[in-house]
Amino acid sequence: MSDSIDLTQYGIKAKEIIHNAAPAKLYEDAIRYDGAVITSAGAIATSSAEKTGRSPKDKRVVDHPDSSDDIWWGNINIKLEESSFMVNRQRAIDFLSHCDRVYVVDGFAGWDPKYRIKTRIICARPYHALFMHNMLIRPTAEELADYGEPDYVVFNGGQFPADPNTPGLGSPTSVSLSFERSEFVILGTQYAGEMKKGIFTIMHYLMPKTGVLSMHCSANEGPEGDVSLFFGLSGTGKTTLSADTRRALIGDDEHCWSDDGVFNIEGGCYAKCIDLSEEKEPEIFRAIRFGSVLENIVYDEATREVDYTDSSITENTRASYPIEFIPNAKIPCVGGHPKNIILLTCDAFGVLPPVSQLTPDQAMYHFISGYTAKVAGTEVGVTEPEATFSACFGAAFLVWHPTKYAEMLAELMRKHHAKAWLVNTGWSGGAYGTGSRMKLAYTRAIIDAIHDGALDDAPMAEDPIFGLSVPTECPHVPSEILIPKQTWDDQAAFEETAKKLAQLFHENFEKYADAASEAIKNAGPGVVVGA
Repeated sequence: MSDSIDLTQYGIKAKEIIHNAAPAKLYEDAIRYDGAVITSAGAIATSSAEKTGRSPKDKRVVDHPDSSDDIWWGNINIKLEESSFMVNRQRAIDFLSHCDRVYVVDGFAGWDPKYRIKTRIICARPYHALFMHNMLIRPTAEELADYGEPDYVVFNGGQFPADPNTPGLGSPTSVSLSFERSEFVILGTQYAGEMKKGIFTIMHYLMPKTGVLSMHCSANEGPEGDVSLFFGLSGTGKTTLSADTRRALIGDDEHCWSDDGVFNIEGGCYAKCIDLSEEKEPEIFRAIRFGSVLENIVYDEATREVDYTDSSITENTRASYPIEFIPNAKIPCVGGHPKNIILLTCDAFGVLPPVSQLTPDQAMYHFISGYTAKVAGTEVGVTEPEATFSACFGAAFLVWHPTKYAEMLAELMRKHHAKAWLVNTGWSGGAYGTGSRMKLAYTRAIIDAIHDGALDDAPMAEDPIFGLSVPTECPHVPSEILIPKQTWDDQAAFEETAKKLAQLFHENFEKYADAASEAIKNAGPGVVVGA
């Protein structure tokens, strides 16, 4: 709808303001003014222009006395003077003031009314407005009428560049955040995910201040009300394994854990859709319909059918849709205290067990480590796996030091008797190039065994290098694959590879050792090469 919402308080003097418009209106404007098309499935397809992913090196946080001591400064949270933030802000304000139309989306972040924040998005592209209409929690007409002033404002001037000569920048792309002004400014990038992850970063700061743990994870709930959290970096199976037709989806990406239980931060899902098919991901495939946004996909000009296998624009093709487009979504998106914490890794070295149970200290260690291994296939002839560590399985969005989130997780686990599991969806029988990828059916059987309690009383063996408690029996999983060493033909090669990975864990953890307790440090691998 269009109304007389006043943006002059921000200095924006727009010709036309479209406030909380219906998807149909945003469709019309996206097609008329912004080059979008409607696909054969009814979703809108559009382009984010040059930037097809986030720009983490261009993220800045204002260094202010009121918050400076809270923030984990470094290459994730890079300091910016407030004067430079105000330069960025003014550039975004000037750009938006010169637009024919400005879109305003008012919504909520956080399904628990006790903790949710009112968030206002101000942008110039109708697809950005529809994206955030999907990703924020949509207020009812009554809530919108009583909305008042927002807690945080996002100024998206992404079509207009930052000034690289502004002190602290150095690039025409800038995403900058001021906690004191409760404002987030985007310049020089039209990738919609910057708005979503900007809100997540804000929640990652605000929630721990109130004693609530914010988490980069998916969550679902079983028929008996048992909640599971799934942590994992890209390619580990987080979305696939949390999408279970027998369990209700609480959310696919961002959650909080309070004294009352778990709640989703978002009102929608932002799914990768490269190689998407109805056979592999039926719920996601069918969610892409009228009201959904497809970003940077390739489609047939005549039929408007999407070719999800085409990565010629980017590998990072994306779909955004309201969470209620998933048939088994739990609305409202809240649940009780988690029973199981599942840390997913895709170990291309092939040495981690398919499943192991973690103590709270081990859970903290592996949570802080945030390990997975990617196959380095970008260069011809390179087959050596590449270890990737991302603190708390989402380092790019952390504000506090990783140990703060880890200690909160361990405290909540102990308080609510949650169990933690490390599940390897990667290689078995050898590293990449020798072994083979773990069958999805086996991983699903492992997750089922965690949920139905079959692993609680399973016989366990201790991994001699990583110190993990490894079940030696699991329903519907061949026992010979549960102990990784048994699957390797070359036992010496296994030992060498396992010790190499252990060393990589130790080297990575050095960054956090000064703030970690002895118990956490001692929960890592026990063998260090050269020690």
